[in-house]
Amino acid sequence: MTSPPASTPNVISRAAVEVRMEGLSRRYGPVVALDGLDLTVQPGELVTLLGPSGCGKTTTLRLLAGLEDADAGRITVGGADVTGLPASKRDMGMVFQAYSLFPHMTARQNVAFGLRLRRHGSAQRDRRALEMLELVDLVTQADRFPHQLSGGQQQRVALARALAIEPQVLLLDEPLSALDAKVRAQLRDQIRRIQLDVGITTLFVTHDQEEALAISDRVGVMQEGRIEQLAPPTEVYSRPATAFVAEFVGLTNRLAGTVSGSTVTVRGRDLPLVDLSTPPGPVTALVRPEAVTLASDSSGESGPLTGTVIASTFLGATSRVTVDLGDTTIMAQLSTADATALPAGSRVSLTIRPDPVLVSAASAPAAGEES
Repeated sequence: MTSPPASTPNVISRAAVEVRMEGLSRRYGPVVALDGLDLTVQPGELVTLLGPSGCGKTTTLRLLAGLEDADAGRITVGGADVTGLPASKRDMGMVFQAYSLFPHMTARQNVAFGLRLRRHGSAQRDRRALEMLELVDLVTQADRFPHQLSGGQQQRVALARALAIEPQVLLLDEPLSALDAKVRAQLRDQIRRIQLDVGITTLFVTHDQEEALAISDRVGVMQEGRIEQLAPPTEVYSRPATAFVAEFVGLTNRLAGTVSGSTVTVRGRDLPLVDLSTPPGPVTALVRPEAVTLASDSSGESGPLTGTVIASTFLGATSRVTVDLGDTTIMAQLSTADATALPAGSRVSLTIRPDPVLVSAASAPAAGEES
């Protein structure tokens, strides 16, 4: 964790705290939103909950904030049990998807609002508001009203307002989803910088995989009210704990294979297994597109690893190439320069890098399908 910059001293003066959720359950009628969830966020850590709609990530955040009550379970913050406390007593800053700024107040007044409720003096409120606006690089816009600010600037004001009260925990509920892609990436990086600068324990909720992988210390991938895997971003992506995680995070080729011992044979190629306890027999192997490389093949011979390029999707520095293997398709992620040399209709040979792969039950899905 980095130290606060000299220009913004003591933006959060208290020590970071641990957040612990134990056995949290929440039902909405017959729907189980959380099913005995356990999660610990270390002091000063940024943990992101990632998952599809309805997986329970926002419910988790709302229970921590005190906006809803759990049916069962316990929440502690800094060792203190806050399970029964109302939201107003939990000392947490929250930033929502909607900016929720007061339109009749300037940026400075919006940031100072929580301090006014806490009966801080006028001079102290103004000084603190300007410190927070400096932290989010908006001090020159301090006297502008929300309608005079861009969406990204408004969300930074909302972040400054959440931090102004010096909360123990910062909660971010999909705060970037209403912004365009370029602004979202810029503000995402700024949120991470600020979180590191102030050292505040943070829980971030998003459905955006790139967002989660880019800024988190750890990512919790959720499904049906449970955390399937909680690990650093690189581990979640490269060594997914379950087939659901492998298919939800990033793109995955689903290829028929056969397990024998510590390997799975996929189209004549033996690949090591992530889970060495996998029983022998037919499976579906989950192979990342970047593990597939292509080369021009003018031999005219057919084989399990030869095919025809049928599509290429430009992604900037890289491109995603789809190859028809006859009985299935497969995606490869190449540099755009290499992909340009293999236009649609090109015959190619494939190589699958021997990365450890995860497998799922052989339910005969279409190989190469996007997950």
